[in-house]
This record gives sequence, structure tokens and C-alpha cells, in this order.
Amino acid sequence: MADEWPNSGIDLHLELDVAEGLRTGLERALREAVRSGRLATGTRLPATRRLAEDLGLARGTVRAAYDQLIAEGYLAARQGSGTVVALPPQAASMPSAAPAAVEQPRHDLRPGGADASAFPVAAWLESSRRALRSAPADAFGYGDPRGRPELRAALAGYLGRARGVSAHPDSIVITNGYLHGLTLLATVIGGTFAMEDPGVPTHREAVRRIGARVIPLPVDDLGARTDLLTGLDADAVEVTPAHQYPTGPPLHPDRRRALLDWAGLSGGLIVENDYDAEFRYDRKPVGALQGVAPDHVAYLGTTSKTLGAALRIGWMVLPPRLVAPVADARLHADHHTEHLGQLALADLINRHGYDRHIRTSRQRYLRRRDQLRRRLAGFPIALTGIAAGLHALALLPPGGPSESDVRTAAQAHGLALGYLSERTELPCTRQGVIIGYGRPPDHAYASALDALTATFAGAQQLAKHVKR
Repeated sequence: MADEWPNSGIDLHLELDVAEGLRTGLERALREAVRSGRLATGTRLPATRRLAEDLGLARGTVRAAYDQLIAEGYLAARQGSGTVVALPPQAASMPSAAPAAVEQPRHDLRPGGADASAFPVAAWLESSRRALRSAPADAFGYGDPRGRPELRAALAGYLGRARGVSAHPDSIVITNGYLHGLTLLATVIGGTFAMEDPGVPTHREAVRRIGARVIPLPVDDLGARTDLLTGLDADAVEVTPAHQYPTGPPLHPDRRRALLDWAGLSGGLIVENDYDAEFRYDRKPVGALQGVAPDHVAYLGTTSKTLGAALRIGWMVLPPRLVAPVADARLHADHHTEHLGQLALADLINRHGYDRHIRTSRQRYLRRRDQLRRRLAGFPIALTGIAAGLHALALLPPGGPSESDVRTAAQAHGLALGYLSERTELPCTRQGVIIGYGRPPDHAYASALDALTATFAGAQQLAKHVKR
């Protein structure tokens, strides 16, 4: 048996019952490891010499046990590859099958996602190489729970320049994304959070799971009803002032003033979710609220919509009073965000590769937005929130197709969409479809729009049928 193959230094944990002999105990332990699925099909086993040394057995004992299990079909000897696990002979002894994978839609126009295929691989590789070559030794160990100083310094400059944020590196905490930052704030603040309604259900649920109370803050065509905050007895309020999700408008100047007045008088915290601030098309960018009142606003952003959600890099710019308690909560939760990605992002920002990628992405998403608007021009819907961002809200007319009609038609065409009623806890007075035009890769966008127009046409037919 050829078991002296090159990669023979493999660890294998076995607990032997040698009451009936060493070889029998080894055979039983190996057989049970295969039957239970602990050793999966195709797994390489250590060479007989190495396993004998590890278990304190004679090499002949291990060789004999391997030969027996090969004869029984549990193992197989492959030339040049040593001994591997073969298909177990008793399927009934295998673990139960894993849950079936969630079926992906043929066409995906759900909101909340960016085009993952557009990740700047070449630029990221270059930044990663430079970051690794120059990384200090402490980058490979535990670090400051606020994050790497290189990234915090780069972000302080970028956010001040691009978003009007008043940021010092010492006031920034790096997170694993927006939801992570929100839960850290909820952990520190507790109490009651007012949260936009409609909004993001997972954000509300995350705050509730921390133990804080959530109360809905209504949204209308001028953004969040911040004029209602004085009667809500909230300790914090989460808002999307630059581009409300999912309805789309920026927060009206009068509402911004009311929000800042509330924070100044009550001492409450404003949590500013700047989730897609980089993508503005038909209007000037709306500066961050934090730049006006840095002592009252926790500013949160991420790379999820610009580079990709897989990076798990976000940031908080905090009022001075919250930096230490949030860093302490971070330390006792998961210590810090991984360092190498932080260093690569810092390099990408400092060399303006991040700006170049955002400009390219902005043009791509603008073209998609315009294609969407043209394709839906013939339908009796009001398309709102399209001056910015990666999604549009199609408000359905009274007496026309309902969300249920659209959902039924969309399923028939393999199309995934978002729905306004799913984003609200207050009584829903309007019906609407949330269309995310950021998620599909370029080559799949046209067919997704075909499915969308077919869906709206099908929904109209369903509505007419019901009326008859």
C-alpha cells in the first residue's frame, strides 16, 4: 500500500478502546469515524508510519487496520495519494441530510444589495499586497477594539472630504458592518429607540434583541416625522437623512432642524445611517447631519454598497462621550474587525482607488436607474426616490394592482422584489414595490427588467380579473 505520500503530516484524532486488542480498537475507531460522517468521503488519512507514531502503536498494526477497512469498503488506497475515506457501505448510518439550499430567484431585483460582480479585484489585490508588505508586526495580533489606526486616519480624511463629516481618528470605531455598529450602540445606550417606519425590519429586531425598546417614527414625503420626537420619550433615534429607506426622499430642512433641536434639548442620540450616500444622480449630495452636530450624532457607514457586503467593514464616528463605552462593549463582544482588510481599505482610500471605484459605480447605477425608468414609463405607477441610491419605490395606484397581485405575477416570472408593507409596523396606507437595481450583474440586468415589465403587465391583468 502506497502510504508514504508527500502530504503525510495530517492530524487525526482517535480515541481507542483497546479492551479487545489494539488492532480491533483502531479498526472500530476508524469505522465509527467514517460511519458518523466525522471523516467525510475523500478525506486523506495519515500515513501508517505517522499514525503509528501518534498513537504509540506498531506500524504493522496500523497497516493491518487500514487493509481491513479497505477490504470492507470504508477506505481506499490511491496511488500517489495514500489512503482516503471511501463511500460508507451503510447509508442508513449516515447523518441526516443537511437542509436544502435556499433556491435563488432567476431574476433578483430585491433592494439592499450592490453588484457583487463589480468588485474592484485588481485594485484590491494591489492594495492588499502593499498593505501586507508594509504591515507592522502588531497587525497580525490582537489590536485596538476601535480598529486599525491606519484605516481610522484614512476614513477621517475621506469622510470629511466626501461627506462633510467632522471626524478625528480617535472618534472612529471600525465595525463589521452597519448592523454591528447599531447593536453596539443599543448595548451601550439601552432605553428606547425611535426608528423610521417604514424602515429595515432587521434593524428593529436587532435593537429589540439587545433589550432596548423600539417605537416607530412615521415617515412621509418629507422624510421622518422628527417633529413628533418630543412626544415619544426616546433615548435615541435612527434616521436615514440623506436618502430615506425605502421611500427615498432626503430629510426636509425643517425636519433636520427639528431633529437637531430635539437632540440638543433632550440629550438624545441621533444615529445617522448613511447607507448609500455615495450615489447621487439628479441632485447635489446632501451633507452628513453629523457635520452640523458632532456631539449629538453617531454617524454610521459601510463598504457594503460601494465595494461589497462580503468585506464586513463598517465605521462609526461617535460623539466623544460614547467612544470609550462603545470600544469597551466591542472589546467584550468580538474584540476587533480583522486587520488585513482594514489595512487594504486604508491603502485603497489613500491612493484614491476608492474614489475612482465609486465614480465608476455611480455611472453604472445611473444608467441602470435610467433604464428602469424608461421600461416602467408606460405603467400607471409613481416611481419615487430615484434621485439617489440603488433602489426605487413604485407606488401602486388606488384601484390598480395590489402588492399581492405583483407578488403573484413576480413568482410566475422567477423575479424577486421588495414590498413596502414588509417594511412597516404601522398601518400601511400605501402599497408599493421596492425595486433594487443595484444587485444584478450587468449581463443579467436586461433580462431582469424584462421579467419586471412582464410582472407589472401580469399584475394588471390579475387586478382586472378580480374586478370582473
